[in-house]
Amino acid sequence: MSLLKHINSLWWIALSIIIMQGCGVYSFTGASIPPEAKTISVQYFPNKAQLVEPTLSPFFTDKLRDQFTRQTNLEMVDRNGDLAIEGEITDYKTTPVAIQGDQTSALNRLSITVNVRFVNVYEPDKDFEQKFTSFLDYASDADYNAIKDELFEGVTEMLTTDIFNKAVINW
Repeated sequence: MSLLKHINSLWWIALSIIIMQGCGVYSFTGASIPPEAKTISVQYFPNKAQLVEPTLSPFFTDKLRDQFTRQTNLEMVDRNGDLAIEGEITDYKTTPVAIQGDQTSALNRLSITVNVRFVNVYEPDKDFEQKFTSFLDYASDADYNAIKDELFEGVTEMLTTDIFNKAVINW
């Protein structure tokens, strides 16, 4: 009897896989990707901000590429993907916030803005060009160089999530 249950379970698993494959590119993130789309290209995002942080461009570009390869079944290609993303970092700054009574800042804010151009070969009505900005606050007495990598990680995570959502989840 257990062999019959095992065969029945395998049949349902196989049927589920066939149904999912028939729906095109499927993602557990809720991504809405045309079934014809098989590739994505994410170009290098140069830093065109007034203040240039040398490690920011490669760090951001790699994180954006990772976001799409981790959450979709699309193959990353160098150029001309079915979905294509390019852009530049347009602003990178640290500014004081939460000014106290003695005119000193309790917090500083790291803000990063990127301009993104997205092209969907199969659904051109979803193409866009848009600026995305994210920020994190940190204690003004903190050593910026000691926490810079952690700040980059946090701000970049928010930016790449926003870009991913706009591009393929349509939020």
